[in-house]
Amino acid sequence: MSDPDEIDLTEEERKALHDLQLGIEQIYRGYGNLLAFHHSLGRGMDHLDDARQTLREAGHSAMAEELRDEQLPTGIIGDMWTYELVEAFESEFLDGVTSFEGEVREDLANGQRHVTERQQQQHWSERADTDKQN
Repeated sequence: MSDPDEIDLTEEERKALHDLQLGIEQIYRGYGNLLAFHHSLGRGMDHLDDARQTLREAGHSAMAEELRDEQLPTGIIGDMWTYELVEAFESEFLDGVTSFEGEVREDLANGQRHVTERQQQQHWSERADTDKQN
């Protein structure tokens, strides 16, 4: 791991890298929420399918058929299911923005991640050493 001071960055470049990093982290949090939504909706749909079967067994065939024909096969946006949203998010946005962040980081900081945090870590370690000596 290289010394953060060995990377020759302006404060603006350092800030831009930090903002890109924070942006990517927030986007991944959103991605996690999208995956949680996808999984929750899938579990909910499984329960609706269980209800369909139970309604049929209870003699409510018309209700069971409506669930089967109208509710279960529908998408959440048009005909799009949540797995398709996840795939579109990954391929149409996530891959591109993470690649861009990596290219900028490679160009400006030799690929090093968390440049700001490394600088802060070094500063705090030096401060601790200085304070111990005093």
